Amino acid sequence: MIVPEIFFTVSEETRLFLLSCAFGAAFGIFYDIFRTARLLIHHSSFLTAAEDIIFLAVYCIFLSAFASAAALGQVRGCFIIGNILGFSLYIVTLGKVTVGVMKKLTTAAKAVLSLIFKPFSICFAFLCKKECVKFVGNSKVIVNSVKNVKKLLPKPSFMLYNKTENKKRKT
Repeated sequence: MIVPEIFFTVSEETRLFLLSCAFGAAFGIFYDIFRTARLLIHHSSFLTAAEDIIFLAVYCIFLSAFASAAALGQVRGCFIIGNILGFSLYIVTLGKVTVGVMKKLTTAAKAVLSLIFKPFSICFAFLCKKECVKFVGNSKVIVNSVKNVKKLLPKPSFMLYNKTENKKRKT
């Protein structure tokens, strides 16, 4: 009977630790996608929390897959430390450069988009203002007609039908 070896040698441990550091840096790149989305679109705190929860869920799935594929299904603390170390090194070094470039690109893109869509927004605002005046005028007519209908309707307590129904129920 052949028993599989469950212990790793020092070289295998070092290889797995460096591999986990590399995957931590890859997760830094993945996190930059979320950071870029936050630069492009203003996020509420709820949406930011939802993105962070999605990021952590993907990380947990990755960690279990990494442990299954590379480490005989054993999740070790050195893998988590390696991921955190690789992620932190990426964020501190290349992540700062990436975010700086993304900020410049997003401000340039927002400026170009505002130049392109400014005439459309002015035209849209003018049309909305014109339609708003029409709506207010029409709504006053509707409100006044509803008030007149209420004056014309008889009060339910004085209706003959209600009096006859009440007498039948009492007997």
